Amino acid sequence: MTHPMTARRALLLDALAAPAVARAAEWRPRRSAEGEHRLPEPGRRPWAAQVPQIRVGLTGGENEADRLARFDGLRALLEERFEVPVRLYPASDYAGVLQALAARQVEFASLGSSAYAGAWLDTNGAVMPLLTFEQVDGSISYVSVAVVRADSPARDLDDLRGRSLAWADPNSTSGYLLPRFELRRAGIGVEPGQFFGRTSFGGGHEQAVVAMMQGQYDAAVTWASGMGEAAEGFTRGNLRAMVDKGLLRPGTFRVVWQSRPIQNGPLTIRADLSASFREDITAFYLALPRERPEIFRQIARGEGLGFREVRHADYEVFVEMRREEASARRRRS
Repeated sequence: MTHPMTARRALLLDALAAPAVARAAEWRPRRSAEGEHRLPEPGRRPWAAQVPQIRVGLTGGENEADRLARFDGLRALLEERFEVPVRLYPASDYAGVLQALAARQVEFASLGSSAYAGAWLDTNGAVMPLLTFEQVDGSISYVSVAVVRADSPARDLDDLRGRSLAWADPNSTSGYLLPRFELRRAGIGVEPGQFFGRTSFGGGHEQAVVAMMQGQYDAAVTWASGMGEAAEGFTRGNLRAMVDKGLLRPGTFRVVWQSRPIQNGPLTIRADLSASFREDITAFYLALPRERPEIFRQIARGEGLGFREVRHADYEVFVEMRREEASARRRRS
């Protein structure tokens, strides 16, 4: 007889593997890659009475100075188009942005799928997804990878038994929730001492990989596009960004495990904001790749087709995964 939890996990993983378009066959999401999208015309909007300044939350994963520099072009363009001040609010970790959304201290932020699910649960549905990133091949997914130094004897996951591992962040899909979920399903204990000798949080994706490269951990978990050369950091993701910034050199790290595809997280906005504001932000982002490709590449951390509309239904599986993880924590305590 199949254990109810095992069956539930199988259903969740099947939902993860199902193409998003199949889960949303009854609607046709707008895409940057389709249609003649234009940036909204410059001018102050009626919604400015409710939103006198646009506050954009920036999640952790890289150092604050780099994040602010990478998003400065976006900030300036938002100000130019909507004629209201725009402020960037970098948080030290994912939890900081989730708390800011819940406290109405920011209007929107790009979140991973798990972080969105956490924000939706924490706010009782007071946030909603607008758009997600579309890869160069038209997919809207990425992968979680475990990496080691090139001089490590580890060649696959089994070689990490008894070794130390750095998770990225407790609210990260690729850096925590999904790899734990998949490893548990494979019969690998994810608590310290069960399979890995030691696990801890690295403080973000970039920080976890840096700590691994410095010898503080044997392996680290992070995110990547899953396309292109693994030894070069793939086409997009944390490894690619670190290579581009000179923090990693191609050939100095090795991928020893890769997850199944994970749906890209959404640009997440507070649900209490007006429909006209949400539409202006949606139109702005849909047009960005063609109208301002250099700004798009900066915020996307690589190449892609642009953005695609999403709905809460696309992330329900991650809500269930968060609930399961919370239930597992309660059982441990």
